[in-house]
Amino acid sequence: MQDFQTNFLNFVIKQEILRFGEFTLKSGRISPYFFNAGLFDSGEKLAFLGRSYAQAIVFSGQKFDVLFGPAYKGIPLVSATAIALADEHGIIKPYCFNRKEAKDHGEGGTIVGAELTGRTMIIDDVITAGTAVREAVEILTVAGASLSGITVAMDRQERGSGELSAIQEIEKNYQIEVVSIISLQDIIDFLQKSNSQALQPHLDSVVAYRQQYGV
Repeated sequence: MQDFQTNFLNFVIKQEILRFGEFTLKSGRISPYFFNAGLFDSGEKLAFLGRSYAQAIVFSGQKFDVLFGPAYKGIPLVSATAIALADEHGIIKPYCFNRKEAKDHGEGGTIVGAELTGRTMIIDDVITAGTAVREAVEILTVAGASLSGITVAMDRQERGSGELSAIQEIEKNYQIEVVSIISLQDIIDFLQKSNSQALQPHLDSVVAYRQQYGV
């Protein structure tokens, strides 16, 4: 595990963005952990998240021309990531996002920010069913851009209705790599190395969940 991943896990656990217990997911599964990206709800937290996205992208070595954040959650994420890439790594890349409804006055259209063109990196929080990705790819296709990769905060590494996870299906269908700041396996590795008495009781249940539903 990289230092930025360990720092990320320390941060999200301290801020209770990543919590342990029993949580009923939309799928009906009972998960021993819950990652709520909506709790990056202050300037400090969002800045940290942007730096973490930037570190994951740089570590992955992926090449891209423009960053794209799907409305609405992707808008602050792509903005924070673009800032962190510039400030922390000297990587100056244009970014843009979409409106849910086309604007018929002013500059018009559905894309705000830089021109959506060339190799595009999508920035999003998590990928569950992949529906949001398909919608984003359609926006890219209409604009004439190409999907070069996707970066998310967390990969649950969890099977969907078949044998593959949503992320694996996307990687297979679009022939791209999905980069994540952390994955479920990273959480397990972190718990195994932790000396925290508060965290240790959750290790077995998280491992069992990975064995039952993981890919």
